[in-house]
Amino acid sequence: MARQSRKWMILVVTIWIQAFTGTNFDFSAYSSALKSVLGISQVQLNYLAVASDMGKVFGWSSGLALIYFPLSVVMFMATTMGFIGYGLQWLVISGIITVPYFVEFLLCLLAGCSICWFNTVCYVLCIRNFPSNRALALSLTVSFNGITAALYALIANSIDSSASSIYLFLNAVVPLIVSFLALVPILRQPSLSPLTPDAVRLDSVIFLILNILAVITGLYLLLTGTATTDEFLARILLGGAVFLLVFPLFIPGIVYAQSWFHQTVHSSFRLEGSGFLLVDDEDLELHKELISREASIHENGLTHLITEKGSSYGLTRQKDAYIAGCCEVIVGRNQLAMLGEEHPARLLVRRLDFWLYYIAYFCGGTVGLVYSNNLGQIAQSLGQSDRTTILITLYSSFSFFGRLLSAAPDYIRAKLYFARTGWLTLALLPTPVAFFLLAASGHAMALATATSLIGLSSGFIFAAAVSITSELFGPNSVGVNHNILITNIPLGSLFYGLLAAEVYDASTGSTLRSFFYSDSVVCYGKACYFLTFVLWGCISLVGLASTFLLFLRTRPAYDRFERGRISSQLDLD
Repeated sequence: MARQSRKWMILVVTIWIQAFTGTNFDFSAYSSALKSVLGISQVQLNYLAVASDMGKVFGWSSGLALIYFPLSVVMFMATTMGFIGYGLQWLVISGIITVPYFVEFLLCLLAGCSICWFNTVCYVLCIRNFPSNRALALSLTVSFNGITAALYALIANSIDSSASSIYLFLNAVVPLIVSFLALVPILRQPSLSPLTPDAVRLDSVIFLILNILAVITGLYLLLTGTATTDEFLARILLGGAVFLLVFPLFIPGIVYAQSWFHQTVHSSFRLEGSGFLLVDDEDLELHKELISREASIHENGLTHLITEKGSSYGLTRQKDAYIAGCCEVIVGRNQLAMLGEEHPARLLVRRLDFWLYYIAYFCGGTVGLVYSNNLGQIAQSLGQSDRTTILITLYSSFSFFGRLLSAAPDYIRAKLYFARTGWLTLALLPTPVAFFLLAASGHAMALATATSLIGLSSGFIFAAAVSITSELFGPNSVGVNHNILITNIPLGSLFYGLLAAEVYDASTGSTLRSFFYSDSVVCYGKACYFLTFVLWGCISLVGLASTFLLFLRTRPAYDRFERGRISSQLDLD
């Protein structure tokens, strides 16, 4: 039981790491000051945001480091990269040192890479300590990455709300402090034995309680982060936020109270773990057997499984209720036969499902992230610079809620089953609505509402992507495949950010457009981003269409998996 308690302590420190290392979300808090100090154009400022996002291109290096170094060493490598990257930028923006633009670009790249390394550490901790509830552990911990900007805004208000450079100082120092706090539990990781079905259900109940505490934390930060800039009151509110982050440490005590929870809480819920594909190999083999059996007896719509080099990944429907009209070729061709089939990289890039998924992410979550990077200039152009911190808190908090909502399919599966790709389609709906709202109105309420909607949508996509990648293309290949997927983030940051920067600079009357153009000008008025919002809205509609096609193509595989799961449960009963 003591070993079970230690795994919950590790989950709590993983939450801390995620909560304080999503440092790329506060870029807009100091971007205007950085642009002024460096004397650069909006285009060049966009390249710095791209450099931060380009760290994801090198995310695979953290997995390579874990082969040769312990987890704690990799964590402090990430801390060192962030400390150097953000620390030197703080010296630059404070006027203590000066560096060439190219060096500033490299510092942003180094700082962005540190975030990916921290994320890898957190993923590994969740997978090692919660093999039966990996989906729940991942969705909960990844959610806290969305509140970093809100937390840092509260800390900044408690120190000096007028100094935007304080964010870079916090980005450098706070992850270092949190890493030291997390060191002892990580070094004392328990050696866990397989859990009984009752223990798995108990863990699910505890995850439900932790998600409720997470919602309370998010609401607290949302309300307090936008309430005041008074330093004394901000310190009191910061103390409350720290308490909410420390409170889950009492979870080990809840583990010891197993019988009480079983009698009072679990009787009201029937939670069987995540229910999706982050399960063990025996369940996957049973799923494969059920799929083969179903394929052999169906005669009205399903033909034989198409096998390529031992991998049954194709399934063709002759007549399908999901297919109609001109969409038949796109939806019906080479459909996914089953969930969980391992797809190596060479097979992954040949799958239409992957490219629909890639476009959906590229035109959904990524455009939302680029919006957050430009939030400082957007607020400035609309004459709302004094509300930048509030807008950052709104985006951060609603991104957090969106990430938490990504776990909804796992909790309500027994009462309402819906393919996770369908949930992804619903999650993308608010994004085009928000962008067209921004194009139609530049009022403060419209800006706050749109920022909240985009944060909610993007947060859901970011958190759900890990599970969807695992379900569609195999749990064992998720490390490589997910890193391939998120290459769209630096590409989108470059493309969307450059689009916004060109429109912004054009609105100021500037005529020269080049990487070396360095005239720090400021644009005021609705026209600065009007065309950008319209184009981003149209792009997000493309993403919505792509994810809807992905849902149509993958729904049969999800339905068959659910039927197989229910059938196996009935057999056991």
